[in-house]
This record gives sequence, structure tokens and C-alpha cells, in this order.
Amino acid sequence: MVDRSYDLAVIGGGIIGLATAMKLTADYPSLKVAVLEKEDKVAEHQTGHNSGVIHAGIYYAPGSQKANFCSTGGKLLRDFCDARGIEYDMCGKLIVAVNEDEIPRLEDLYRRGTENGAEGLRMVDKEEIAEIEPHSAGVKAILSPNTGIIDYQEVSQAYARELGENGGDLLTGAQVRSMERRDGLVYLDTTVGIISAKYILNCAGLHADTVAKMMGVDIGVRIIPFRGEYFSIIPSKAHMVKGLIYPVPNPDLPFLGVHFTRRVNGSVEAGPNAVFALAREGYTKTSFSFRDTFGTLSYPGFWKMSAKYWKVGFNEQYRSAVKSVFVKSLQTLMPEITGDDLGDPGAGVRAQAVDRNGQLLQDFSIAETENAIHVLNAPSPGATSSLSISNYIVELAEKSFGLDAA
Repeated sequence: MVDRSYDLAVIGGGIIGLATAMKLTADYPSLKVAVLEKEDKVAEHQTGHNSGVIHAGIYYAPGSQKANFCSTGGKLLRDFCDARGIEYDMCGKLIVAVNEDEIPRLEDLYRRGTENGAEGLRMVDKEEIAEIEPHSAGVKAILSPNTGIIDYQEVSQAYARELGENGGDLLTGAQVRSMERRDGLVYLDTTVGIISAKYILNCAGLHADTVAKMMGVDIGVRIIPFRGEYFSIIPSKAHMVKGLIYPVPNPDLPFLGVHFTRRVNGSVEAGPNAVFALAREGYTKTSFSFRDTFGTLSYPGFWKMSAKYWKVGFNEQYRSAVKSVFVKSLQTLMPEITGDDLGDPGAGVRAQAVDRNGQLLQDFSIAETENAIHVLNAPSPGATSSLSISNYIVELAEKSFGLDAA
């Protein structure tokens, strides 16, 4: 017996699932939409554990979805927050070259950001670095005034409220256990009963490939979980960071390196690193899931990726295990920082899609299958881009599902 019936079910109550459901219910008032979230509240995983940065679009390959969606998404996000009184702070960011060898990569990054339309970028010298961030090291830096900070859980809650006001349903504690296609519908066996839907939007984040597999779909990638570990800076030393201080990133990796981040509540965090997690929701070093770990280790793409990045992976694991090594990496950006300045640890887990050849997907990846759309790779700047990604997904849904606005 079917307990609830919908036109479209969104699996995953993170920021992208909620943004898209909000957009669908606004544009198609007669469409019956539900968001199924397995936790008791929204934005509990990637959305709720990220660093809360509004990105300007500097890092991404020109013409990529990350570049395009970040550029438009940041403005859409700020407009949304302005209209609803959601706090954010355009505090600005420095991307700092700490030695002469890093300057060519910094200059390449500046050219890329300019090509992507990141507003207000300029190069600053050592003296101006000291004026902007007095405790930061560096010989040259990019100043990005159009980078800011925000609480993405608060944004997600606002999306959820508007979804409800538009007539959509948010079902929490609704974990999808299996799915079956029958008579033109998809039947979802969930922890809140049997739900039927004509169409599925897979926004399951860390479990996106698992959800696709439930539907009998081979999406060609596997989600590999990477834990990002960070420390808070003790309150008496939080004044040492005025805004955001980032290193020049490794261009071959989708991770930005350990950095200093001021949060909208005034606290400061240092990190994160990027280590392979032994569970998709492995927020601690001791977290372990046999199913998740076996699924990763049995995937040929994982071993091909490991062969390519084994040295980087070893260094990240070493930095995770030895706090003094973590501190030393922070000291390249801020020489005054010490281990005594680090407070409580925290972590998030990033869902990184990896293909069978061991390639880490560098761009967003959104795939269409029969009566379904799958968001397969949407790490940073996914939260910044949530409204522009939702616009794109709704356009796909209009064409693929033949939605009727009446």
C-alpha cells in the first residue's frame, strides 16, 4: 500500500536538494513535490559541515559549470539573503604566495579568476598583505573583496521554509531503503512508509551513487569520502584573522589546502586537510563502516587514483596523525600560530566522485536517466552555487520530464 504519492521526490535535504525543490514548487505550483531527508533535520552532512564561504569563482576552469554557476550563484545567494534578512559578511579573502616560487601559480590563478568574472580582484604586495592581515606571512597575494562568509545551515532552513510555503513537503527521518520501477512510477520503500513518484531527483550527496544503484543505474563514478579535519582557534587568538587567508592551491587537486576561516559568529577555524575516510559519514578518525570501506576498496578507480596521488595521500594522513605537522602547515601562512592556539577539533566529509580511470571529477556533474536526474558531484562551490545549480536542474527537468506549469 502506498502511503504518499508525489509527482517528484527529491532524495536528500542538503542545500542543493532544498534549493531545487523550492524552485520547482515556485515555478510549478501544481506539482506535488517532496524532499526526503534521512536525518531529523536538514543540512546535517556536507552542507552543515562546510566552511561557510561565499566563493567568488577564482579557482575554476574558465567555461566550466563551477566557474559559471559560482559567478551567478553568489549574486543570487546574496540577493536571496538580503530579501530575507539572513546574515552574511563580505569580509574578503587573501590567497597568499609565501615564497617567490609560488608567484607564477598565483599569477595564473589571478588570470583565471579575472577570466571567470570574479569581481574586484587585485594583486597586493607584502606591505599591503600586512595591512589587510597583519599576522599573515606572504610575499604577494590576490585580494578577493567579493568573497564572504555565511551560515549555510541557516540558508538551507530558509529554503525549506519557502518550500513549505509553496506547498511542498519536507519529510525528515525518511531514509530510502530501496526503490522499484513499476507501471510508470517509482516506488520508494522508506522509513516513513511507501512513497510513489513519477520522477526522482537524486541529491543524496555522500550517497548519490548508492541511490542511483537502487534505481538500477550505472552512473560511471563512485563517491569516495574524504574527511576534512580542522581546529578552532582559541577565542583569545581569534583576532589574528580578520577575514579569510588561503594558500596558493595545488592545481592538480580539487582541495584548496589548509587555510584560516572566520565564521559569521566571530569564531575562527584553521584547516581542513583532506584524508580518506573509512565511512561516508566518518566525522572522526575512528569512524568505520565495513560496507563503505569495502565498497571503496573494491572499486578499481580508487586504486588508480591512489597510484596517482599516493604521496599526497600519505602526507595528508601524516598531517592528520601528527598535530605538530598540521601546525607547521598553518605556520607557513601565519608564523605566530602555535599548537596552544588551537582549540576544539571538528570535521566534515566531502563526497568526491571518482571515475573508473581514477580521475577525480573536477567539475560539477549532473546526469539524466529515465525519469530521474542525479547530482553526482557538487562539492565546493556547491553551496555558493546552490541557486544557480537549482535553476539548471529545473531547466533539465522541464525538458526531460515535460513539466506543466498550469
